[in-house]
Amino acid sequence: MKLLHQIIETKKKEIEAIPIVKNRQRGINKFLPRILENDFSIIAEFKRASPSKGVINEKADPIDQARYYLEHGATGMSILTDSRYFKGSFDDLKMVADNTAIPLLCKDFIIDNKQIEQAYSAGADMILLIVAALSDRELNELFTYSKGLNLDVLIEVHNRKELERALEISPDLIGINNRNLETFSVNLEVTEQLGPIIHKRGIPFISESGIASLDDVKRVHKAGARGILVGESLMRNRDLLREFQRGILE
Repeated sequence: MKLLHQIIETKKKEIEAIPIVKNRQRGINKFLPRILENDFSIIAEFKRASPSKGVINEKADPIDQARYYLEHGATGMSILTDSRYFKGSFDDLKMVADNTAIPLLCKDFIIDNKQIEQAYSAGADMILLIVAALSDRELNELFTYSKGLNLDVLIEVHNRKELERALEISPDLIGINNRNLETFSVNLEVTEQLGPIIHKRGIPFISESGIASLDDVKRVHKAGARGILVGESLMRNRDLLREFQRGILE
């Protein structure tokens, strides 16, 4: 069974146990305006592990990491909430939401409204919808439901076909994932190929996955990206955030 399909099957089982809660402690801290007002944005991720790399930094503290990211200029923070494959949790998301003001992206494999409600209740300001994991109907319904809760939505694509499907719902923000979710291989050429197409449509986009050096940052910026989402590199060496920021300002 391919990994993406395996993850989605796991999510279907997990949904049954999600509690029905829609209240939240803090107001919505909108992501999109911050991305639009910056020349280049960095969404710094909290990720303990991944299926492709195994354990990355299992002992990292989410609040400490969030404060570091905020202090060193991150536009926002992405938090992996999947427990089985990424060793994350919604407790991580809620702790950061309750203790910092940083805008938060709930990064998970969302296939149901209950997951969106869970993210909303935990304090997420933006959620991720992965085109490869959803039918056209599911994508549209989940996008509409999220917007109804005043959440920003990052629509993730990996190839031209997924991009064409994404454009049908008129997204506000697109994430180009350089990682193939079937093989988990990474290629920055994905951003270079899809970026100009999205740029011509006037839609802001960020580049995700495989960004490990300042040269990588400059490469996706040249392709038109308004920002990057960086996880593994910062979880191994968070001081890279300062290097990326300095490089952007040069």
